[in-house]
Amino acid sequence: MSDLMPGPLRGALTPDRDSAPWWERVRRREFAVQRCDTCRTPRFPARAFCPACRTERWHWEAVEPEGTVESWIVNRRAFGPGDGRPYVVVMVRLAGVPGCLLYGSWEAPSREPVGGERVRGVFVGPAGEGPTLVGWEPVVR
Repeated sequence: MSDLMPGPLRGALTPDRDSAPWWERVRRREFAVQRCDTCRTPRFPARAFCPACRTERWHWEAVEPEGTVESWIVNRRAFGPGDGRPYVVVMVRLAGVPGCLLYGSWEAPSREPVGGERVRGVFVGPAGEGPTLVGWEPVVR
């Protein structure tokens, strides 16, 4: 679908108390998830406590930004000026982090994604400045 546009930076990001450290890592081109210090459960999105054992002890752990396309949508509604062309938002199941799903822009505008397709995260936006987002592109075999 050649009428799709790559994942544009849209609007201002407003990190909350739990997500701010994750967004800071993304600005530095680091990809990480939280891991519980008690039960070792990995989690995304960031939270103040573990959903498995409820402890508040955790650390950030670097993981490869790789996974498979779980689902996607083609957004045809403009969110702001210059948003006239459709774009794709994908939901990716992270390969190294069971149970974790992450949304992002589809960075292959020449076509729509395919369910189960292997993808790799790419950082969208200027390094060290905000907003920087995580987009997804197909893994070339």
